[in-house]
Amino acid sequence: MGKGKNLKAALQGQQSRLKAKAKLSHAAQVAEQRTQKNAKQQHSAPAASKGKGKGKAVPAPAPRRTTIPFRPTDKILLVGEGNFSFARALVCDPPPALQGLPPRNLTATAYDSEEACYEKYDDAREIVAGLRERGVQVVFGVDATRLERTAPLKGRTWDRVVWNFPHAGKGITDQDRNILSNQVLILGFLRSASKILSLGPVPSFTTARKQKKSDDDDDDDEPEEPIFAEREDGEEHEFVVPEEIVQTRGTILITLRNVVPYTLWDVPRLAKKPPLPTSGSTPPNPKFTLLRSFGFNRSAYKGYEHRMTKGTRAHGTGKTGEGGEDRTWEFCLKDVESAE
Repeated sequence: MGKGKNLKAALQGQQSRLKAKAKLSHAAQVAEQRTQKNAKQQHSAPAASKGKGKGKAVPAPAPRRTTIPFRPTDKILLVGEGNFSFARALVCDPPPALQGLPPRNLTATAYDSEEACYEKYDDAREIVAGLRERGVQVVFGVDATRLERTAPLKGRTWDRVVWNFPHAGKGITDQDRNILSNQVLILGFLRSASKILSLGPVPSFTTARKQKKSDDDDDDDEPEEPIFAEREDGEEHEFVVPEEIVQTRGTILITLRNVVPYTLWDVPRLAKKPPLPTSGSTPPNPKFTLLRSFGFNRSAYKGYEHRMTKGTRAHGTGKTGEGGEDRTWEFCLKDVESAE
């Protein structure tokens, strides 16, 4: 049955299992969000309203721990950029870890043609002009499932291939069919991106902070202090920056909201254990290793605003993803000899 199982059946089987898990976890997610909201309201309440605690200073909330998955030496490819505000955030006013990123190291792409992009996103023209003036390569008409066949990208490799909030944008109302179309898109992206990743050893994100110290360890081995910075919105971040290590193999970063229906796409499973192709002439998808996942804090990237695939509409701002958690999953190609 395994060989005859087509892609649609395999993906639908995954959907059924994930739906059952989603029902069990939904109540817990709602409860957690309410707890976080109440805690935030308590932090923001003035000290005078505390009654007996009048006159006492209210402790400031702890800074958000923000992982920046880039180094200034990385060659970065951004896919599906929309209005290009994320690209702008990386080069115009970057987080502390990326202060030295050369604009030439960044290539930002969009699926739309240049004309269509400017029609869909009111601010895109100005953003793109600013990026090009700084030396960033901006490419339009790039299919995320055919990256290696796109002329400006041919023969090149990247250390980080990034797709923030991917979506097929087909406007399918049926949830199961919508999930399926996006899973097919993700599989195509992973297959294509695997061919343009830089080579090297598997990255390791284990830091001294997480390792057990032995009695023989010197104090000099303590990790460096985290970088603290306050963004424009007044929110303070504790930036977790990558260590300067040897050149490693390239990674793929996919960011989605960690809520239904996006969790039903089951991106980690698609990457680690992709379903078999539907025809014998189609090679199987490569297998990836999930290196880590971490919260994606939009406010850490100054000026970044996620835009919907459909663009700015007359009766909306074109934004999405309010509430819930944004999360990034980072993958690298699995060694062939270690693949099951």
